[in-house]
Amino acid sequence: MSTEDDIPFNKNFPLQHGTVDEVVPGVRRVVCNNASPFTFTGTVSYIVGRGNVAIIDPGPDDEAHRQALLDAVRGETVTHIFVTHTHKDHSPGTARLKAATGAAVYAEGLHRASRERYGDEMAPTESGADYGFRPDVFLKDGDVVEGHGWRLEGVFTPGHTANHMAFAWPERNLTFIGDHVMAWSTSIVAPPDGSMLEYMASLDKLTRRDEQLYLSGHGPEIPDAVRYVRFLMRHRKAREASILHRLAKGEADIPTIVRASYIGIDPRLVNAAGYSVLAHLEDLVARGVVATDGDPTIGATYRLTAPLA
Repeated sequence: MSTEDDIPFNKNFPLQHGTVDEVVPGVRRVVCNNASPFTFTGTVSYIVGRGNVAIIDPGPDDEAHRQALLDAVRGETVTHIFVTHTHKDHSPGTARLKAATGAAVYAEGLHRASRERYGDEMAPTESGADYGFRPDVFLKDGDVVEGHGWRLEGVFTPGHTANHMAFAWPERNLTFIGDHVMAWSTSIVAPPDGSMLEYMASLDKLTRRDEQLYLSGHGPEIPDAVRYVRFLMRHRKAREASILHRLAKGEADIPTIVRASYIGIDPRLVNAAGYSVLAHLEDLVARGVVATDGDPTIGATYRLTAPLA
């Protein structure tokens, strides 16, 4: 049975809300006061460069956080705003920041589901989706944007959301990884917004890149990043094995699988765990390993198509 003990989580992140910390030379960070079981101590916004700067992930629609960011760049010019994805703890603050600075906004695209929705289902992200977000510049995988003393490459990493994009700075051996990889916890992959198939493919893609320091949307930085990504991949495979182990005992619904696979889970995260199980089950159904009657939904019952080897 899978646990999360196989991942070397780091929950040491003492940075106070509204204060500015230079995490590496040329990169500052400010944490928003929106702590929760999903956001840890809050959303982390990054300031890249000096003088003419970029800001990555302005955070929620929060006036105090906007002012903290503007205070951090007082006397400087914000030329670019980058957004990793369109959950409401990352992108809605863009409008306030753009109005204050006039900076152009760069992102992969609009919020969208990873697949068609079944009925009126919605993903259980605490913050919700920012359907009003629209960038000035739509980026594709591999697109490069240059500023004063920095150069960022878009790395398309769908899975947590369909439009998730990380931003690599190859010359500095680092990547602004958004919510795709976090030091303090695994990322939520919740259909229909998220896709386990795409999430795993994006993790594999990251292992083939050279950047070894990740700066995440929540929590502390991640050194030795590629090795850490491999921990995450093994963990997800172990979670899949745990689901199959439970189904080998007989057909089951998702709450039953969650009880068997997530021992000691924070009660506030049970619903999200159910959607993570659904993401695995969608993948398993697509591969023909698991079956269900009708669409693979949160309320369906699942069974193995054949005994486990």
